[in-house]
Order: sequence, then C-alpha cells, then structure tokens
Amino acid sequence: MQEGFAIWANPSSPHAEGRKAKQALEDARARVKKALGWDGEVIFTSGASEAAAIAVGQVQAGRKAVSEIEHDAVFLNGPGSYDAVLPAQSDGSFDRSDIYQAVGAVGMDPAERDWRTLVCIQQVNSETGAQLQFAKAQRILANFDVLTLSDCSQSASKLELPDADMVIVSAHKLGGPIGIGALLVRDYALLHPTGGHERGYRRGTENLPAAMGFAAALEASDWQTSAAQRAAFYDGFGDARLKFTDQVDFIGAITHPTLSAQALLIRLDAMGIAVSAGSACSSGTLKKSRVLDAFGVDDAVAARTIRVSLGWNTTPQELERFAEAWVSLT
Repeated sequence: MQEGFAIWANPSSPHAEGRKAKQALEDARARVKKALGWDGEVIFTSGASEAAAIAVGQVQAGRKAVSEIEHDAVFLNGPGSYDAVLPAQSDGSFDRSDIYQAVGAVGMDPAERDWRTLVCIQQVNSETGAQLQFAKAQRILANFDVLTLSDCSQSASKLELPDADMVIVSAHKLGGPIGIGALLVRDYALLHPTGGHERGYRRGTENLPAAMGFAAALEASDWQTSAAQRAAFYDGFGDARLKFTDQVDFIGAITHPTLSAQALLIRLDAMGIAVSAGSACSSGTLKKSRVLDAFGVDDAVAARTIRVSLGWNTTPQELERFAEAWVSLT
C-alpha cells in the first residue's frame, strides 16, 4: 500500500503519472486473478457490498432469485431486487422443486422459457460456517438459462472458488485493507455498463493503494493456525456447536447453555475477545437471526448462539484463551 501511495495519480488520467498508476493497477488486477485462480474479469470495488450492488443491479437478466440465507449485502440489495427467495435445507442444499419455483419454471418445459434468471447462492454461510451445496444446485440449474452469483467474501483464498458466473470477494476478510473488494465476472457482457471507471462498470476513482494491498494480502496469505488446530478447536465445543453436513474450519455458531448471546458478547469483550451475536438488537427488541431461523434453529437456542470466527492472524494461544474463557462462562 505504501508503494501505491507513492504513485499518487488517477489511473484513468492520460498523463505520464496517470499511466504509471494505471500500470500498477492492472498489475494488481492480474495478481488478484492469479492468486484466486480466476480466468475472467475483475472489477475493483469499495468492498463486497458494492460488488453485490453492481452484480444484482446491473446484471443482464430478466428475473432474479436469492437464497434465504445470504448476507444482508446481497439479500437486502434494494427493495424489489428479487422475484423469488430460494429456501435452504438444513444440510445446505436446495430442493429441486424450490429451484424450479425460483427460476419461474414450475410446470414448464425449460425450452419454453424466454428469460434469463440470476440466482444468488453464497459459498459459505457467514453466520454458521455451513458450506452450501453450490455444485449440486448448479447441476439442477443447468437445465435453465441462468446466471449464478456466489458471495465468496468468507471463503475466497481459503477454499477453491465455485464455478459461478460472478463472484463477490472482500479484501479485509483475507488480511487485506478495509475498503477494497472485487466483483469477479466471467464476461463483461453479463452486465449493463453505467459509464465511469473499471471499463465503464463502476463509478468512482480506483483505490490504487488498496488494490495493491489486496493483491499482496492474497499472495502472502498464511494462517497462524493449522487446519488440524482449527478443527480441534471447534470439535472441542461438542454439541454446543450448531452442526451442518459440511462446515468450514474458520466459522462456527456456538450455543451457550444459559447465557444470552448479548450477555456472552459483553462478557467476552471484557475479556478482550471479539465475537458477534447470532441475534441482533433492533429498536430495543431482541430479534432472532433470519439466517438461523431459515436453518430451522429453535428460538431459545438462537437467542444463546454466538458467531465465533477465526482469521489468518488468529494464533494457537488465542484459541486456548478462548477455550479457557468459554469454560469459565459455562
């Protein structure tokens, strides 16, 4: 990022300094593509939320469907953004009949449809760590004219990207700077251009220092803990961790036997441990997480559930400290 700040010019400017900045930006773009194994296009954005807004708002599709467990950045992407909500099964899969409903093809031969549907399915659920069965859903969707969007903010650089038409990535989730993300697109033709920067698909001057930091973070990604240590950490909670068919080893939803999620958050914060609550406080009323509700989690359990996630810089000592804190609270 320091190198980027030294090249202080607009990458879209035609003068020498601008061309130098443009070259550095394109180098960062190429590095991001290589690190993620992406052979399509990369549109730099201010983060995952803007990437979602571009994907959903500018997609060349006549119908849009979203899974009910998406992050708010995708799920609440403007009123009336979606024509259908796709229910998720407890194992992270999607029912064939629900998919047919979502794409607007109930009782219809796929060949009779004359519209394209955007279907949004994240790779890893941000609250529970459940991996969604994207490939299985895609095999069903292959019968229809669809485009797929996968929010990989949680999983990029940690798991192989799904075979989607568009992918959302956020730099700060993988050790990069806050305020930079990307929309990966198979082909620019999938989107309506709006003019401006990034080949005309995004407004606002590109953040060169952050783009360079994004690329560097991807290349330097190296966890302080091993996969075995992370798996053992979550296994240590036993039945207190919400179980799903396929889970990652860096996000878990943990339920306390008696304390509320808000009480846990406050007590752990006092111990120097940062977690988030599965329930959110809105207008003075404790509301159940819509994601936990969609997964069929009992209200009483959801009210005592917190989200415990691990980052690239989480150390084995911090895992031990959290385990000790959890024991003291139970």
